[in-house]
Amino acid sequence: MTEHVAVSGESIKLGQFIKLANLVESGGQAKELITDGAVTVDGEVETRRGRTLRGGEEIRVGDASAIVGTEAEGDDDYFDEATADDDFDPEKWRNL
Repeated sequence: MTEHVAVSGESIKLGQFIKLANLVESGGQAKELITDGAVTVDGEVETRRGRTLRGGEEIRVGDASAIVGTEAEGDDDYFDEATADDDFDPEKWRNL
């Protein structure tokens, strides 16, 4: 099963992402696997540890894989004034 892994900001480097996604145990292992051609991005071998990922890419290391997400994609806690409850009283909840 491929897991979506949210990253903060708009981008992340490949070496950082595979460590964040727990596809490797250490930065050294990430460097070695990338250099050896054992990491793919969207099905193509990638040997640049510093490749910039912007979201939506599928990263695979052996049998494990993860999809790069952004916080905005997975963030369900946002306020949308257009759909807000008009009866909401902020003073009632302010001091809880």
